[in-house]
Amino acid sequence: MQLRELGRTGVKVSSICLGTMTFGDQTPQDDAFAQMDLALARGVNFFDTAEMYSSPPKADTQGNTERVIGAWFKARGGRDKVVLASKVAGRTRDMKWIRPEDMLEDGQVRLSRAQIDYAVEQSLKRLQTDYIDLYQVHWPDRLYRGFGFQTYKDYPQDFIAFGDILEALGRHIDRGNIRAIGVSNESPWGVMRYLAESDTRGLPRLASIQNAYHLLNRRFETGGLAEVALREHVGLLAYSPLAQGVLTGKYLGGAKPEGSRGKLYNRLQRYEGPGAEEMTVAYVKLARELGVTPVQLALKFVDTRPWVTSTIVGASSVRQLEEDLAAFDAPWTDEMEQRVNALHTAHPDPCP
Repeated sequence: MQLRELGRTGVKVSSICLGTMTFGDQTPQDDAFAQMDLALARGVNFFDTAEMYSSPPKADTQGNTERVIGAWFKARGGRDKVVLASKVAGRTRDMKWIRPEDMLEDGQVRLSRAQIDYAVEQSLKRLQTDYIDLYQVHWPDRLYRGFGFQTYKDYPQDFIAFGDILEALGRHIDRGNIRAIGVSNESPWGVMRYLAESDTRGLPRLASIQNAYHLLNRRFETGGLAEVALREHVGLLAYSPLAQGVLTGKYLGGAKPEGSRGKLYNRLQRYEGPGAEEMTVAYVKLARELGVTPVQLALKFVDTRPWVTSTIVGASSVRQLEEDLAAFDAPWTDEMEQRVNALHTAHPDPCP
């Protein structure tokens, strides 16, 4: 297992990160334990979760994923063997059940100091640990459509200042509750504003950016974030590298396999836009022509990008996780690079 530095922290994380958002809902605890056991045995030392999970978000499952991971730590020990990442929810009216009602600001979850304090405290309790290695802002406090859009729309810019958010997070670094910080679903402007505050005021510095990145959505590299990641040493933690399973080909032709997230939750709209089916067919066909599986092509593509620190793989079963882990052993050739880029150039980013 290849290890890569997490930002400028000196911490080494595996190039594969175990995504856990299905734990505690689609994936029951026994299966989740088996996945974490397998991942650790295969050299995966990096686990990612969030206070919002299980996903899709629901009031009755919020926090379940962290609870499952906490139970695993209690049962297995070995907290020091895992680089643990979690996230604090950004601005939202739709999931106000994440916070106590009297803590909401104008009826909203926000990234205020009080709400960050509460979120850190609750995550530590659920995870049954004294510290979180990487604590990430799940999405911005400002009204920004971080994914799923083809045209930009600006919103009234009342948002908690970047420096105030960093100060609130920094207090927990000082206390030892968290060790490094990152962002998710963020823009180049947002990342650079955080870095500017850090550099000029001596505040904690971002170590990572967790955004969607896959063959059907390469905006991280084409929209400016790849350059930021490389030059500023704030690497990508790539989520949805299989486009929520779409790039396996299992949903082609309108199929909804039993037990799949598409069947259970009907949340594939992000991957059903114009050109999505056409390009998915093209990538599946290309994989077969190249003598690899669609899973191998999709995951190895992400893994070989120089701005990627770790690729987050999530699975609803041990069998799926076995296939995902094995995919990283596939080769990546010049022909693969050229042909993938040719398809991308012909129809870029149908699923932002």
